[in-house]
Amino acid sequence: MGNKPAKQETRKDEIFARVMPPLDQAFVRWLARDVKRLHAFAPRNPRAIKPPDHYIEYMRLYGWLDLDMDDPDLACLIK
Repeated sequence: MGNKPAKQETRKDEIFARVMPPLDQAFVRWLARDVKRLHAFAPRNPRAIKPPDHYIEYMRLYGWLDLDMDDPDLACLIK
């Protein structure tokens, strides 16, 4: 009943292969060293930044800047 899909032709003589071109070893070493250097980068003396005043005001309105000096979770920071 109804239309049947046409039978698709299959070619058995086609071979698909994933071939990677040869890579220059000097380039691979340079690239690996460069990527390693980028991932290992960390600033030596990062400066603290001050958020904009409207952020500080917003945090103050919602009580996010209030600190309890007797809080045991903050004791290690205050020592």
